[in-house]
Amino acid sequence: MSAVSTFNRCWSKVILETLLRQGVKHFCIAPGSRSTPLTLEAARLQANGKAVCHSHFDERGLAFFALGLAKSTQTPVAVIVTSGTAAANLYPAIVEARQSAVNLIVLTADRPEELLECGANQAILQANMFAHYPVATLNLPRPSQDYPVKWLVSSIDQACYKQTEQAGVVHINVPFAEPLYEAQVSEIDSHPWLAPVHRWLAQTKHWSEHQNVQQEVMMHEYWDDLRTKKGIVVVGQLPQKQAMGVKTWADTMGWILLTDIQSNVEPSLPYADIWLANKTVREKLLHADIVVQFGSRFVSKRIHQFLASFKGAFWVVEESDERVDPHHHQQTRFHAKVHHWLRAHPPLRQKSWLLEPLALSNFCASFIEQQVGGGLNEASLAHHIERILPRNCALFLGNSLFIRLVDALAKLSDSYPVYTNRGASGIDGLLATAAGIGIGGNQPVAVVLGDMSALHDLNSLALFRKVTQPTVIFIINNNGGAIFDMLPVEPEVKNAFYRLPHQAEFAQAASMFDLKYARPYTWADLGSVLKQAYSRKETTVIEIKVNPSDGSNIYKRLIEQISYAVIGA
Repeated sequence: MSAVSTFNRCWSKVILETLLRQGVKHFCIAPGSRSTPLTLEAARLQANGKAVCHSHFDERGLAFFALGLAKSTQTPVAVIVTSGTAAANLYPAIVEARQSAVNLIVLTADRPEELLECGANQAILQANMFAHYPVATLNLPRPSQDYPVKWLVSSIDQACYKQTEQAGVVHINVPFAEPLYEAQVSEIDSHPWLAPVHRWLAQTKHWSEHQNVQQEVMMHEYWDDLRTKKGIVVVGQLPQKQAMGVKTWADTMGWILLTDIQSNVEPSLPYADIWLANKTVREKLLHADIVVQFGSRFVSKRIHQFLASFKGAFWVVEESDERVDPHHHQQTRFHAKVHHWLRAHPPLRQKSWLLEPLALSNFCASFIEQQVGGGLNEASLAHHIERILPRNCALFLGNSLFIRLVDALAKLSDSYPVYTNRGASGIDGLLATAAGIGIGGNQPVAVVLGDMSALHDLNSLALFRKVTQPTVIFIINNNGGAIFDMLPVEPEVKNAFYRLPHQAEFAQAASMFDLKYARPYTWADLGSVLKQAYSRKETTVIEIKVNPSDGSNIYKRLIEQISYAVIGA
């Protein structure tokens, strides 16, 4: 048996044991040879009940699956891949994780240095390959007993500590020399190199115990005066825990509450993306004295337009140190969890300072119903999104047109946690992310995405064979990228280079991955299909075929008509 392959395993054992103590419970593993020491040590952890291993044949989908696991479990998730382009395929998910502050730990196996830039197979330059996207990058040397085991533990521990300070991605590049396979397993745990950390390995403690900074949120010195003013609360993407109490607080204050579909806050003034198109109301809102922003990454174009025009006092409550105001207001910034900030800033009970938004919001409810009609189409599905969700269900919304329609047309209660990939707002990896959310949370999931997004991530349907809860994937098939209907581009050019009509249907794709499939034509059909789908602890693909431009046309028409609506006194 080889001393090199045995020590590769010792080195890998220390890496993975350190990650366990950072809260890692899930290892997502792609097939590959160079990553064998890491893969086999992860498999040993699973056999000993210390971790759960997941596998997928596509590294890009695997990384997005890990992203979904991390979102639903609220713990860091590790990804193990082999060298070469396998590592490069992780890039889109790393970008999304960085942009949306989700904790991934990426372990890329590598060739040793003497095999780089000399024509060796599957050897690329992997050190620092993800540039500035990780919060920490650790380029390890090839395993060697010349490096003290305590150095390896403390190096990984320090990289992961940076992740606790700023959520995102840790990249650990791990070169291995051959041989990779002839390890003597019985010698790994008793290897003399591990002696200095034997006691630590028998415990579950971090290597370094960092004391938390004691930071209590203090009431702002001018709050007693400012809470008597005319205010607006805007709520973007928020974790469900932080969203609690926001609506009650804003309603008590009599302040206008504008909520995003990702906010997990039940709207008191729904359909804001539509009624904010009204010039009269928007001008009145601009007379507010203060805007308080919770969360970020708003879907609504109209909310962004309002914020860009607002000139009054601007307060931002955000847990991270990141800038979350793309309009760059002069601002007062609170680094705090939203619910902690609310406790420190008690509301003053008062009547609403502006009634027009409520009148327009109420008008929109019936007006939208009239415009979307009674048929099963993109807009009606968005407007009645709660109809298709069972209780105790997570909702994952893809990007492009449908999430804009839901944000504009739905009134969703706060009992459904809403997940998205709005960090970079790409269409890659959406199915894989949703699979990770369902498996990580062990809960029913409804996934709604467009046809182009589904085509882009088609092989991630394989991940849905592993779900153990009722799961429904709604694919809205409008034969191409209907979001581009909103662009002022010539129809011929738009069709050839933006929309890309594909004429594809998804029945055979579902069949290929052994998933249930249905294609309802009416709401009654959909009701029957859903009753069956949610009674099964497996995945059903529901394809809803719609006319190419119906959804975008209804959306444009609503905005145009509301923009000129006259509000009665």
